[in-house]
Amino acid sequence: MAGSAAQAQSCASKGDFNDSHLHMTNYVQEGVTPAKLLEIMGDRVPRATLFGIPLQQEWSHTLTGDFAPSYYLESDAPLYYYSFTDAVIAEAYLALPPAKRARFDPMITGFNPADMYAADHVRRVLTTYPGVFEGIGEFSIHKEFVSSKTAGGPASLMDPALDRLLEFAGEVGLVVILHNDIVMPFTKKEKERAYFEQAKAVLARHPNTTIIWAHTGLGRIVQPPSQHLQFLEEILSDPKLKHVHFDISWDEVAKYIVRNDQTVAATADLLNRHPTRFLLGTDWVGPTDPAKYYSLY
Repeated sequence: MAGSAAQAQSCASKGDFNDSHLHMTNYVQEGVTPAKLLEIMGDRVPRATLFGIPLQQEWSHTLTGDFAPSYYLESDAPLYYYSFTDAVIAEAYLALPPAKRARFDPMITGFNPADMYAADHVRRVLTTYPGVFEGIGEFSIHKEFVSSKTAGGPASLMDPALDRLLEFAGEVGLVVILHNDIVMPFTKKEKERAYFEQAKAVLARHPNTTIIWAHTGLGRIVQPPSQHLQFLEEILSDPKLKHVHFDISWDEVAKYIVRNDQTVAATADLLNRHPTRFLLGTDWVGPTDPAKYYSLY
């Protein structure tokens, strides 16, 4: 997916774009079939990733009564890791005829990145479904509201479990899509580099693993820090981090880029200087409406 920029560009030239960030299912493991996704993609999106969401939102009747939450902001109940998502994705993918499978890059997500056994889970999925999966992710380390809601506690960039996972991904040739807030939400300027320095250290330790940093590190309430584009340039211009890419996805992130003429121009300048290091994704979750799906593009 990110391993061959030339191949990706060639494929995208036959349509509008390749979707590097697409969820088939949501936080309660509901969604659409790959066949439905192909209908929406049509001729405009030749190729897309295919993954679920590793976390399940708990339905606590004590908290929400008969209201069944389907999103992490709809309940104070915790999120928990849901490993069955990988089997759901694999079976849905295998139900397609081979020619249609070629348009998807399935990803493994059903693991806890704070668990030293995470790499073992990935290995078991690969052996159970040989030839199906291209990578791991999207999975999260620091993610605004999500991290604090996750049962068992948040993951950490400094956890050796993450290193073991990334090392294994590199050994077997799996692409990694990693969600990690580039700064703490509402952070003060003098504290902007805390998460960023930890992330850089992790990325540098795994030069043989192709890593895509999702959303360029931004989110719903993780606004671009004052040095956001400089942070990205710091990684993009470092020869020791040439294995790191960024995806531009999520409508919550798009609003920062198109905020004004200056933000558009600055972002375009960065992309033009590093054209092989960025991927475009929608981050839609189980889309059913073509108009909405293409609205981000």
